[in-house]
Amino acid sequence: MMTPSSCCELTVLDLVPFGQHATDRRFFALRLSRPDWEDWTPGQFVMIRPASFGLEKPWGRPLGICLMRPQHLICFFQVVGRGTEQMTRLKPKDKVTVWGPLGNGFAVEPDTPTLLLAGGMGIAPFVGYVAKHPKPWNLTMLFGHREPLECYPVDSINEHIPLDTLRETVPGDLDNFIYTIQERIAEYAAQNGLILACGPQPFLRTVQNLTRESGARVQLSLENKMACGVGGCLGCVVKTTKAWPVKAKRGQPVQCCTQGPVFWADQIVLD
Repeated sequence: MMTPSSCCELTVLDLVPFGQHATDRRFFALRLSRPDWEDWTPGQFVMIRPASFGLEKPWGRPLGICLMRPQHLICFFQVVGRGTEQMTRLKPKDKVTVWGPLGNGFAVEPDTPTLLLAGGMGIAPFVGYVAKHPKPWNLTMLFGHREPLECYPVDSINEHIPLDTLRETVPGDLDNFIYTIQERIAEYAAQNGLILACGPQPFLRTVQNLTRESGARVQLSLENKMACGVGGCLGCVVKTTKAWPVKAKRGQPVQCCTQGPVFWADQIVLD
């Protein structure tokens, strides 16, 4: 069930670079004062708009919720454009407008063996998932990445659950990663486990295709581009399949920001 969202102004506590040399900072953990939310679900996201955007950038930027504690909210992001590059200049005490928590989060089945599949920045929502899970001993993770491991918040995960990492540096590494994913999916499908995946679309498409072969229960968290975050601009739509629960919407596009970003793998089409 979607958590009611709200809009508020939060204060930047700090901005911590991950794993980069001083001249090439691309990954950051943004720590903000805690919003006044009753609850949130790992897999949900927020729209963040720094006051420094001014009139030049009217839209906020969607960031997955990495972790929320009684004292703060943490979002993890990678510099990919002008908006996120400008966010790297945020300083403590700066103000940002935040609306959220938005969208639907991952399913939680405490007693079910659960496999977390992450590709690159797809690791971010699993920090909160592992921290909030009532029985983390039923979780394991497989993480594929291209940048050095220290660029990602892996320490917050591998201190709680088993975490296997595979870095892609040559073409053969990708084949090995796909083979490992296939083995893991088959393993969890055989025990009616739960599989949760987050990452770029080629990664999710691979997971979805392997899911069809195994019959595994899989949820995918999409990284579609979003402008408004509340379903108004229709810029992040994804097409549904015949398995979509609402009959009138089967085969039709739905908003990723409001109906997702987490979907059951058999209910959407990844073009």
